[in-house]
Amino acid sequence: MTGTSDLARLLTRYRAWADEFTYETAATLPLEEITKERQTTFKTIGHTLQHVHIVDEIFRAHLENRAHGYKRRTAETLPPIDELHRRASMMNKWWIDFADGLTDDGRSDPIAFEFVDGSPGLMTRLEIILHVVQHATYHRGYLDDMLYQVPVTPPATDLTVFLRNR
Repeated sequence: MTGTSDLARLLTRYRAWADEFTYETAATLPLEEITKERQTTFKTIGHTLQHVHIVDEIFRAHLENRAHGYKRRTAETLPPIDELHRRASMMNKWWIDFADGLTDDGRSDPIAFEFVDGSPGLMTRLEIILHVVQHATYHRGYLDDMLYQVPVTPPATDLTVFLRNR
């Protein structure tokens, strides 16, 4: 790796790889397990996956300097898991393409935005990429816990596994 743009490319590919395994596992579950309420922040496997996607959409909109339309980081209705998977795959492709086009000079450009609570935000492009990758990783931990409750053994989605297998 020669620069932070290389790091952004690596991390977006890692994220897409880990998400794919997570969605493949979720797709094997009966609908009642995806929608079953559990003792966790977003209550269900489906809503946790949806939350991650909504945050991706919000930060993509910030990078594109456009409104995202969200007032919350959750949604009332939950699409089918295959639709969430399709949306996540398309979003991950967007993040990879974005990282591929990022130059070492462009990575540190500040992006001003407003959080959904109305407070101001300011992050660089690289910080936004790091956030969405870390955010997805954080919530995969919650998903793993919910999968163990099913009980299903979650896939190993650690960065070290990705690096070993690529």
